[in-house]
Amino acid sequence: MDEETHPPEEPAAEAVVCARCGTAAEGGTVPLTWLSAVEDGRRLHFCEACARLHIRAIESRLDSLWW
Repeated sequence: MDEETHPPEEPAAEAVVCARCGTAAEGGTVPLTWLSAVEDGRRLHFCEACARLHIRAIESRLDSLWW
């Protein structure tokens, strides 16, 4: 696979929010249980509940617009 790996994210200047449901993460970093994805050049974060609910679509590599 030619996927890049990234170091853990540094604290963000703005709040980290789930791209699906709008849940805000505590603190300035993405929790380890959240999913991070890059779609159309944008980094999106999904909370644990949304990631679990849409796991089949995520594993199929469908864009979040399809779920």
